[in-house]
Amino acid sequence: MTDTLAGGATPQNSQHTNDEARARLRKRYAAESRFKWLGAGAVLLSAFFLLLLLSTIVFKAFPAFHANQLTLPLNLSAENVDPDNLTGSNYDTIVNDALLSLFPQVEGRQERRQVRGLVSSGAPTLVRQALQNGSLQPGGTVDHAVPMDDFSDLYLKGLLAADSTETTVETLQNVAIDGAEATLSFSDDSLLQTARAAGAVEEDAGALRLTTGASSIIAYLGDGAVKLTAVEPGDTGVVARGSILSPVVAEAGGPVRLRVIATPEGQRKISDREIVWVDQLEADGRTASAWNTQFLFGGASREAEMAGIWGAVVGSALTMLVTLALSFPIGVSAAIYLEEFAPKNRLTGFIEVNINNLAAVPSIVFGLLGLAVFLNWFNLPRSAPLVGGMVLALMTLPTIIIASRAALRAVPPSIREAALGVGASKIQTVFHHVLPLAMPGILTGTIIGMAQALGETAPLLMIGMVAFIVDIPGGFTSPATVLPVQIFMWADFPEPAFQQKTSAAILILLGFLVLMNAVAVVLRKRFERRW
Repeated sequence: MTDTLAGGATPQNSQHTNDEARARLRKRYAAESRFKWLGAGAVLLSAFFLLLLLSTIVFKAFPAFHANQLTLPLNLSAENVDPDNLTGSNYDTIVNDALLSLFPQVEGRQERRQVRGLVSSGAPTLVRQALQNGSLQPGGTVDHAVPMDDFSDLYLKGLLAADSTETTVETLQNVAIDGAEATLSFSDDSLLQTARAAGAVEEDAGALRLTTGASSIIAYLGDGAVKLTAVEPGDTGVVARGSILSPVVAEAGGPVRLRVIATPEGQRKISDREIVWVDQLEADGRTASAWNTQFLFGGASREAEMAGIWGAVVGSALTMLVTLALSFPIGVSAAIYLEEFAPKNRLTGFIEVNINNLAAVPSIVFGLLGLAVFLNWFNLPRSAPLVGGMVLALMTLPTIIIASRAALRAVPPSIREAALGVGASKIQTVFHHVLPLAMPGILTGTIIGMAQALGETAPLLMIGMVAFIVDIPGGFTSPATVLPVQIFMWADFPEPAFQQKTSAAILILLGFLVLMNAVAVVLRKRFERRW
């Protein structure tokens, strides 16, 4: 625009070009700019929180997908295992004997029980299953890998006692052994400073005592290990006393490796003695990390290292099949009738309003409805995919009906008029022309409704799908649980290993949801028509 008129005349001071108009224009531009920046900020903030959530889940879930196994020399000779009666053998004894053979120095009852706790309590069952399925053959002593206990596994993954430091002391002069106690003599006093930093208690004459509230100091002498309990000044240096965790050689010399574990032993899930044993097994090459097939293909268990997600995956799949089989035909049929055939009167208006309201009803209300109708009235089995699918179908129906009606309404009226114009009946018009064109939108709405149902927990809790189910469900009426309920249960367990499994199960559930949404996108792109 220009302020010069034709013929060189000076323009009048218009309300659109004066200073006030320019000020209003600048104000509108500034408002638009602020709105754009606020929108971009909202998107970035949402992306940041989403990235933070996903990265946290992935970081916590990653350790659950691999597990440490311990290779044991199992004695499967005819004396212990009868090839004709594999279920009649005592596999607990076989596993315990093999484990104790790796620690011949262990004699006390308490220590023997600690050694047995290094492997999973489900190891005997896995050995029996390996013999039954032929992956392990009886006869003689055979090396076989079994899962380690969850705390030993977490320690090897660096998730327990990770706050430790190591130093080397070159001034060891002498080692004296008295039963289960050892006395170490050093020519310098640097160990005093280490003990003070570990929280040792000061006593008379400069002596230091490492109580249960102090950090652990473990002295490694070759293959042996001593947990220090007291340090005091000596004639020519420092004298340290402690309990023998692994046999040491008297009069030994050479460098000593000092390991200081900051977390006191009483505040850890793994003791100093177990740490020394696990380190010894790792140094002997008997531990190895592998894919956690027990988690991926196992059922539920109270033992963290034996708990698997496959039972919940199968339960979710069966439940979704029932939900789809019920909600899709009923929902689409209702949408077709209401949109194409139903008269426009007060009754249909009342039904439409209530369908829209049902879409906003809390999901637990549908659970209460399922509990009252399907379980208490029809006496259908509890904790079964059949009932779970029926409850979720009730919850998904309004979503499918609303999405289907919107898809049918989006088909141009000219399609219907053309079909009717060439002599097609109303039903032929709907099912031969309108419904195929609306199907992409109907499928998209259905899959989104199914994805919502897959993540629901509250209604399934009401019908008993929170029950502890060990076996993999074999049918629609078998006891089962589903992924969100399994996550809910694991999140409530106090064992640290279940934290990783909870995050891993969330990842698998998110994978299900992403897959279902991807299918919706593909179907929409494949059948989409532009008018």
